[in-house]
Amino acid sequence: MNPHAKLITILSLLVGTTITISSNHWMMAWTGLEINTLAIIPLIAKSHHPRAIEATIKYFLTQSAASALVLFSSMINAWLTGQWDITQLNHPLPCLMLTTAIAIKLGLAPFHFWFPEVLQGSHLTTALLLSTLMKFPPLTLLLMTSKSLNPTLLTTLAITSMTLGGWMGLNQTQTRKILAFSSISHLGWMALVIIYNPKLSLLAFLLYTVMTTAVFLSLNKIKVLKLSAMLISWTKTPTLNAALMLTLLSLAGLPPLTGFSPKWLIIQELTKQEMTPAATIAAMLSLLGLFFYLRLAYHSTITLPPNSSNHMKMWYTRKTPSTLTATLTSLSISLLPLSPMILTMT
Repeated sequence: MNPHAKLITILSLLVGTTITISSNHWMMAWTGLEINTLAIIPLIAKSHHPRAIEATIKYFLTQSAASALVLFSSMINAWLTGQWDITQLNHPLPCLMLTTAIAIKLGLAPFHFWFPEVLQGSHLTTALLLSTLMKFPPLTLLLMTSKSLNPTLLTTLAITSMTLGGWMGLNQTQTRKILAFSSISHLGWMALVIIYNPKLSLLAFLLYTVMTTAVFLSLNKIKVLKLSAMLISWTKTPTLNAALMLTLLSLAGLPPLTGFSPKWLIIQELTKQEMTPAATIAAMLSLLGLFFYLRLAYHSTITLPPNSSNHMKMWYTRKTPSTLTATLTSLSISLLPLSPMILTMT
């Protein structure tokens, strides 16, 4: 890709995200979402592979429909209440339409079907942007309107996302699809608590972003796209593979790693809100995700393939991970002791 085109695309992503998260008017927020959508499309399609073109078309059609629904809901809200302010979402009809539109943009179940396919057709760095940066503006709109949202609808979307995200990730062999279903499951945790404690939902998103970025950068460094290739990646970078295993276990939410902190705090908050059944269901559904994270962790640290593989064995090379990867991996593993301080901040 042309460096100037790449620079313009990245700047447009940053500008679109900034406009959306800093706006109070629905039209400005919608403009930022549209800039984001148009800026990410060249990055998805840059390989010119048929699968990448297919992913681009799916992404464009889905996001266009969701953006139209956002605009339509804001216009109906302005018509019914006379307000274009994002926080003044007082009527149930535009509230329902906006929740549906944001669920489509985020990839919450049952509107999740586009997300794994788009990630599978994208490069790992583009998939990282789709899983983290592109989720931030829609999540910000949910945070700003959280007081007006329907708790029953959001709880249903959240539990459905956790169920499908864990269940459909069990039999996947492609790392990008596994991380896509992981993203759907984590978004379910955020949506479950966003009405009761928006700051905790934002904290869960930030920690998820740190852990997912570490995983994607590690996979990009060792050039692994499927589990069969991960079996023999240990010979290339043993240290990075060991760190990748710990980061994956952190994503699964195992103590004493960082990923345990948001799940622990969310379950605690749900218990305070007398939503013990939802907290119990969420804790049990996290076991589904734990299975495929353990599967990934096992594949990342195994030294010899248990069966014959079609892949050529790699020479051991001293590829040192970048400073960013090392920093994010360290944060993904060691932030749990700071949970009391984080709890006082939220």
